Amino acid sequence: MIRTLLLFVVFLLATAPVFAQSGGKAEPKRIILAAENSTAVLKGTLRNGREMEYVFAGFKGQTVTIKNATSRIFDFRVFNPEYFDEGDFDSSAVYSFEIPETADYFLTVRKKVAGPRSSRFSMTITIK
Repeated sequence: MIRTLLLFVVFLLATAPVFAQSGGKAEPKRIILAAENSTAVLKGTLRNGREMEYVFAGFKGQTVTIKNATSRIFDFRVFNPEYFDEGDFDSSAVYSFEIPETADYFLTVRKKVAGPRSSRFSMTITIK
């Protein structure tokens, strides 16, 4: 009995790091914009309450415009922890802002709980 218990404890200690690795957050997908006047289309499928994260490089003074073709069932948030900490999700069909400082900015797309359980989204991000 003690030997079985000891083997079980050794097994748990050996496998604990493997079980702990499954809870991490995925890296955001990088949006690559070719030139100063660039546009990228973001598409994906999300379930209720789920999020997809993107990151893009912005330069001070540029204007970013996000068009949310699926604003009825998806919202989004743009932020940078140091320069642009807006915090709230936005359900606007069109949203524009001027980049305050040169840095990476995060764009999080979220499926609202309303509507079908799983849906496709389509957003366009333009930087000028």
